[in-house]
Amino acid sequence: MDDRVTRIRTLIEGEPTSPGNRGSLLHRACTAAAHTLSASGAGISVMTEEGARGVYAASDPLTEHIEELQFVLGEGPCWDAFASRRPVLVPDLDGESPTRWPMYTPAVHDSGVRAVFSFPLQMGAVRLGVLDVFRKRAGSLTGEELVTALTFAEVTMTALLDQHEDAALNGLEDDLAETVEHRAELFQAQGMVMVQLGVPIGMASARLRAYAFAHGRRLDEVARDVVAGRLHFDRDRP
Repeated sequence: MDDRVTRIRTLIEGEPTSPGNRGSLLHRACTAAAHTLSASGAGISVMTEEGARGVYAASDPLTEHIEELQFVLGEGPCWDAFASRRPVLVPDLDGESPTRWPMYTPAVHDSGVRAVFSFPLQMGAVRLGVLDVFRKRAGSLTGEELVTALTFAEVTMTALLDQHEDAALNGLEDDLAETVEHRAELFQAQGMVMVQLGVPIGMASARLRAYAFAHGRRLDEVARDVVAGRLHFDRDRP
């Protein structure tokens, strides 16, 4: 495993737990990102091609409010980052054109935010949302901070997929034979998607898991549909 990824995961695991917080692991990821990047806050929003949109976790209540504003107003850096598949880096909101986010910019400015950096949560063609980092002072991220933020986005993407899969597995009967059968079917489905899309097995697995996440389905159900020919991953589908 990459040393940087290992370090970021260690930072996240070192954050105090918050049992009452939705998506406790991702809440810790936001808190760790805010601390590590000297930010006032960080938030994770889910945005998928299939229409799932909303704030999933935030480091603090104010940041959660700022994240939610993007969905209330229908504009903001997370929308641009998700659509462009590229980070949106705004080191000084005061220097932005007032026509870029005419409603969002004044609202976050009133909250004391002066800089925002948005990173799409993606793996190849798969996108699940955006990690937003906010600062109350203007200024660009350093080269090291930028790489660190991108690593936080990578770890968060994996955490979202893992969390969805774990929730699905916890709903299964605790039966070894059934579990083995599900795994065998999953491996077969991964191989089929790999051939359908012409991608490595790791990417095929990510596409399966992202589809399950976006549609609110269990991974084993999606795999079963692929194996049965009821679900096909078109090479041209984003």
